Amino acid sequence: MARLGNELQAAQEQRAAAEARCDLLERQLEVVERPETPTLPQPEPLPKVLVVDDQPDNLLAMAAVLETLDQELVTVSSGRDALKALLHHDDFAVIIMDVQMPEMDGYETAAHIKRRPRNRDVPIIFLTAMGIDPEHTARGYAAGAVDYISKPFDPWALRAKVAVFTEIHLERRISHPGA
Repeated sequence: MARLGNELQAAQEQRAAAEARCDLLERQLEVVERPETPTLPQPEPLPKVLVVDDQPDNLLAMAAVLETLDQELVTVSSGRDALKALLHHDDFAVIIMDVQMPEMDGYETAAHIKRRPRNRDVPIIFLTAMGIDPEHTARGYAAGAVDYISKPFDPWALRAKVAVFTEIHLERRISHPGA
């Protein structure tokens, strides 16, 4: 009889402990589900950088060079895909584009981008293996580029340029929030 009494008391203590845990969980759920709980402000989205190159190795290299910057990289492999990306995202800080691509080269892609009012102010940096030939650089600037860099390039210089354009983009976002 004493043994059964001890077992009953142990079971009652376990039940009381379980009830206490349930009560605690109920209170926690009430706090979580309470509608008047203030929501935290959503963080600003990272600035986007569009990288356009038809060579997968070049896209990978660009991602490695730019990955430590606080930006979202969007990589595409053609001019047509770049135009599609610009339809889906209208908040790119800068575009880094290869010149030599099949179907639609970088110059033609840049011209299409600059004709769209929504994207005409996005800076374009041409990054190309064609070299720094006055004819090519003039064509790049005429297409709307802000810079024309020859491969192989200095990764630190490119990072610095992208960082500057990203900073300008963020300042515009702050000073013109709805624009």
